[in-house]
Amino acid sequence: MAGRIPQTFIDDLLARVDIVDVIDSRVKLKKTGRNYSACCPFHKEKTPSFSVSPDKQFYYCFGCGASGNAIGFVMDFDHLDFPAAVDNLAGTQGMEVPREQSSHQSRRPDYSELYELMTRASDYYQEQLKAAPDAPRVVNYLKQRGLDGQTCKQFGIGFAPRGWSNLQNLLATSDEKEEQLVKTGMLVENEENQNRYDRFRDRVMFPIRDSRGRIIAFGGRVLGDAKPKYLNSPESPIFHKGRELYGLYEAKKSNRSLERILVVEGYMDVVALAQLGITNAVATLGTATTLEHMQRLFKTVPEVVFCFDGDDAGRRAAWRALESTLPNMQDGRQARFLFLPQGEDPDSMVRQEGSEQFLQRIQDQALSLDTFLFKELEDGLDLHTMDGRARLTKLAQPYLSKLPDGIFKQLLLQKLSELTGLDSSRLEAHLNTETEQKTASATAPADKTTHDDYQDHHEHHYPSGHDVANYHPESHSSSYSNSYSEEPFNYSNSTQQGAYGYQKSKGFFDKRAKNFDPVLEKTQIKVGRSLYAIRHLLCNPQLASDVKCINTLAQDNDADTALLVELLKTLKQQPNLATSALIAQWYGTDKGKRLQQVATLELGHEPDDREFWEAIKRISDKVADLEHQQASNKISSTLANRKPNQLDEQQRSEYEEFLKKHKARLGISTTGATKDKTKVSKK
Repeated sequence: MAGRIPQTFIDDLLARVDIVDVIDSRVKLKKTGRNYSACCPFHKEKTPSFSVSPDKQFYYCFGCGASGNAIGFVMDFDHLDFPAAVDNLAGTQGMEVPREQSSHQSRRPDYSELYELMTRASDYYQEQLKAAPDAPRVVNYLKQRGLDGQTCKQFGIGFAPRGWSNLQNLLATSDEKEEQLVKTGMLVENEENQNRYDRFRDRVMFPIRDSRGRIIAFGGRVLGDAKPKYLNSPESPIFHKGRELYGLYEAKKSNRSLERILVVEGYMDVVALAQLGITNAVATLGTATTLEHMQRLFKTVPEVVFCFDGDDAGRRAAWRALESTLPNMQDGRQARFLFLPQGEDPDSMVRQEGSEQFLQRIQDQALSLDTFLFKELEDGLDLHTMDGRARLTKLAQPYLSKLPDGIFKQLLLQKLSELTGLDSSRLEAHLNTETEQKTASATAPADKTTHDDYQDHHEHHYPSGHDVANYHPESHSSSYSNSYSEEPFNYSNSTQQGAYGYQKSKGFFDKRAKNFDPVLEKTQIKVGRSLYAIRHLLCNPQLASDVKCINTLAQDNDADTALLVELLKTLKQQPNLATSALIAQWYGTDKGKRLQQVATLELGHEPDDREFWEAIKRISDKVADLEHQQASNKISSTLANRKPNQLDEQQRSEYEEFLKKHKARLGISTTGATKDKTKVSKK
């Protein structure tokens, strides 16, 4: 339930609980005079310096300075946010937590029914792992992957059986429930015929939990070679993939005192590591590591280790993670990067060499953030020459400027000073000057922003986090459909207008260019259809009123398409919103920065509405093609060793539905006439 917890209730709760009992249930206390003591659970020590006062209902550590009341202790020890900690303590006292309804909070929707539906869906999938006709095949697959029943139960792994309406028949008991299933992405709606069907079919199911353990989404993996290999729930009111991390709740639950979190790429990596005793691994949900991911991780642990493949895709993923990590590198925090041998992932490596050897690999081979940063920036530069050292200084500046002020930033400046021979104080002064100039440039009127200003302001052409135009899964080691990319529009390194008129300057990846990316030096510039549609929408927000296929676009799962969908929904509700006010809706977030970047791109010609609708149509067609391919793969598998007249009633129904849709795609009516599909429709 949304709303503020009344202070009177918090006071009553603290009066009822005994901090000694709360802490003693988690850390064994010893009576020492009027107080109790123990070795501090928040830092390593041999002599107890952690003291608990029953009179003051307060704890304090003389070693690390940790202190607080019972709620604060539960928050820190159990890694919970404030509402969850209050719920935890209230439960021990049999108390119901009330919420105030202020004028602002009363407008916040209640999603409790959505959470309940997701829990019921998870229960169903877990039941089907035992009861479905295909259950032996699924269990055998999990055993081949090395998973046992206890691990599957710990992570709530289940199975979505074959069929188009199993979950729908079970949970869509009313029109309201069906709408809720569509809202959470568990049902997919075909906009042409309004048919709805289960999103997940014939897949191993991995429930995704939030910080309170509530199921908010699912990831499904095929048992064979069908595509997409992994399918994630789309964005929903309760699920935002740029914020959530698979396995974080389980990691907190398994470790009372987490010191380090290992970030890997896939669900199976997390589960396999946990089964072999490495219970502190998490995975992003088909996106690059975002600023929000890092904020959340560093609130939980002081050290984060990224574990990626050692190929080009792995290094690109690591570089994006580094970009999101830099603004969060406060003193006392540590980030490292481990690159595995090519062709290996954490799942395969830990089974080959065992958990102890794998942990030792992290200890011996993981690169510190500064080592990885300067290693990539130095690549191809001759630091024995003045221009090479000057180039390194220029390349390092945008990354150092992201760091918060503190000792770590000073140490990086000192390291850069050692590499270049420049005095660290001069480097810092120059860095501050560059930052001030960029700030002034960023606040200049939008109509005076030139393409050169855009390149000056955005030194690194890969923006932080998951809002990345150039992130293409064909070059990435994982195959999550949330990263399923649209076919890009390519731009060569020479000065020209692309297919839709965007202009890029010569030498974009030249090391003399201001926005040179050391990791992506050989990559072409790619602007996807979604990014192009966003640019046109910012030029003419009124276009949103005629877009009828938002639900179809939302199924694309591309980061830029998700942003496009959010823009369309906002403009549907506020059709007269100006471009500046539209961008301001996401001010201070990664999405806001992304919109600012897109707004500064030059079209090279006057915006043409027809080009916008062509981009919308091509995105919709891509979604339809993917769905059709999935259905085609299923039908091909069904008909592999039998004829149509040998199918059972359900299979025949699926086959006939597929043929009907296939004819519709070809423009063939039931009478054999061919439809005219040459016109581009707004719908």
